[in-house]
Amino acid sequence: MEKLQRNMAKIRNLLNVKIFKLLLFVVLGIVLYFSMFANVRPEMLNLSLFSVSEQTIRSPITVEDKESTELKKKEAENQVQDVYVVKKEIAQNRVDLVTSIFSSATEVNDEIEEDMADRERAAEELAESTDDEAAGIEEPTIDEKLSLMKEKLTEGVTKEVSDQSLRALLQAGQDELSIAQDLTVTTINNVMQSRIPADEVENAKKRLEEELKLTSMSTGLKTAAIELGRYAVYQNEFYDPAATQEMRQQAVESVEPVKILQGQILVEQNQLISRDVYRQLDLVGLTDNENSIQSYIGLLLMIVLILGAIYYYFHEHNVSEEKKQSQLLLFSLILILSTLLMKAISFFHDLDYSEIVYIFPAAMGVMLIKILIDEKLAIFFTIISTVCGCIIFNEGITGTLHVTAGIYILCSGMAGILFLTNHNHRSKILQAGLFVSIVNIIVIFSLLFLRNGQYDPLEYGFYFAAALISGIASAVLTIGFLPFFETGFGMLSAMKLIELSNPNHPLLRKILTEAPGTYHHSVMVANLSDSACEAIGADGLLARVGCYYHDIGKTKRPQFFIENQMNIENPHDRLPPQTSKNIIIAHAADGAELLRKHKMPKEIVDIAEQHHGTTMLKFFYFKAKEKGLDVKEEDYRYPGPKAQTKEAAVIGIADSVEAAVRSMSNPTPEQIEDLIKKIIADRLQDGQLNECDLTLKELDIVAQSFSETLNGIFHSRIEYPEMTKQKVKEA
Repeated sequence: MEKLQRNMAKIRNLLNVKIFKLLLFVVLGIVLYFSMFANVRPEMLNLSLFSVSEQTIRSPITVEDKESTELKKKEAENQVQDVYVVKKEIAQNRVDLVTSIFSSATEVNDEIEEDMADRERAAEELAESTDDEAAGIEEPTIDEKLSLMKEKLTEGVTKEVSDQSLRALLQAGQDELSIAQDLTVTTINNVMQSRIPADEVENAKKRLEEELKLTSMSTGLKTAAIELGRYAVYQNEFYDPAATQEMRQQAVESVEPVKILQGQILVEQNQLISRDVYRQLDLVGLTDNENSIQSYIGLLLMIVLILGAIYYYFHEHNVSEEKKQSQLLLFSLILILSTLLMKAISFFHDLDYSEIVYIFPAAMGVMLIKILIDEKLAIFFTIISTVCGCIIFNEGITGTLHVTAGIYILCSGMAGILFLTNHNHRSKILQAGLFVSIVNIIVIFSLLFLRNGQYDPLEYGFYFAAALISGIASAVLTIGFLPFFETGFGMLSAMKLIELSNPNHPLLRKILTEAPGTYHHSVMVANLSDSACEAIGADGLLARVGCYYHDIGKTKRPQFFIENQMNIENPHDRLPPQTSKNIIIAHAADGAELLRKHKMPKEIVDIAEQHHGTTMLKFFYFKAKEKGLDVKEEDYRYPGPKAQTKEAAVIGIADSVEAAVRSMSNPTPEQIEDLIKKIIADRLQDGQLNECDLTLKELDIVAQSFSETLNGIFHSRIEYPEMTKQKVKEA
């Protein structure tokens, strides 16, 4: 163990040099990269067009098949029929046209009658004035009427409608013509209310003809009405390109993209690789794996991201440089250990044990980090392990990431952190493993049920056993590795501190039995230091445990210290000041030596050695001066060193404050506060706090914390009647 500790110390010292720190990150990156290299390497498939597949091939990714999507869109577009619309205004226009033809015939007849009446009146007037008989006025012939009517009609009408039909209209009576007009217009309107495409115009005309044949018009007028009706019936259904395009666009937009889903079977075993199948294989990147480097670049970027996050965390970590190097090296070793263990377990995939991931002790590294360093870094470690697990355990599944494995590792690691948050005893690690096992079982079965698959009892039994083994193995491995890491790195974990605070520890029992006054004093100083360190963000637990051992050197000569001089004479009264001084000063060095002998953590040894710093024993110094001895001030000072950490500085102040307050009788809060400020001011003026990073603001907080704690201890008490009576009797 000592050799391991020395070797680790040498490595930590090397990490102070930037090149060696860079080398550590390079080694970590190489281990991570090559652990996952084989898991991202594209599968080499011997595929060629029109060959027979030797295996069932599934798609490794989800990708859109754009060619199939376009074909589907074209099919949807072609299935849309041309859109035709009925123009109802055409029917009205044709009705108006036929009406105007009938009106023209009526107008011609009316004009001729009016003209003849005018001519008859003119002739009668002329005859009266000449006394001659009026000449007979002849009515215009039918051809003349026809000419007048054609002048009123358009050229298109005169070409399409025969003269015979127009003559029939001119020869018909007014009432008969009106009836013929109504019948013709009504029939035209009825026929043209229905759709009349171009190929149905003749049928529509025949329907009109049949209807008009059933009317009671005269033969000539009926023939004219039929001809006019046939002339009026016209196509009213026309192709609408805008509406057709809109419908086709809607059909195209409604087509869902054709996707090749991850895990979808592209070709079955012994199936011919057709041109379309080969195109799909090429689309998902399975036809040219030799030149594909995207997976390797992706893995490299992931490793760089992980290493960058680790570097940033430790760069910003607010701890001493020595502690930072130890934590970085420890974190890297545990990450490498966990990754290699993942890789070793993943090899069982080749034996068709695809669910072997559930045996992996995912909580081991997390619990080690939580115990040896802190909770925040343990969460960070869990995230990195989850990412690595998703890639390393992806054998036997489709795709690059085994998401189920990632969820399992994440939940298992978080379970270990949650349990150890409030259970820091080493004896609780196995309980933490059982807790992790329970969480593992719940996670596995939840994932199984989410798949909605069918499993036999043997498979359920395997999953249950795997989850149980994972949790227990995590605890066992944690217990096994913990002493090596604690010793090799000199790590002082919270769990170790709690164990050292156990009153049954041999050194604490030694203090309690050999120097009970010192033990009580140490407990009081521990209460003061713990609360003060917590108030300024220092390690309160370390301060408390350090206080328990800080005066263990007094057990060498317990009777020479006032707290242990109960009902005995003070031996210093019979000793010269130089001898008393040597005995008192020696307790710091004696305590550090005793702690080193019992292999106590360096932090505890440093507190015992530094809690007095280089302060002066003023009592014996002035006593020597009073005796007229030639003394030097530095001879009556502790050898030091001065406090190097906040915890050691706070403990040194608390040690002096507790002793001073204990010597006061019925101290008031004001007296306690003044005493604390005086002691802190003396320490500052004497330069005892120059080598630690305590700020003046933090010293104010420490003084306030001491006051609150001491006021709680030395609060005023009620004087009970029994006590009063006893005092009266004694008086």
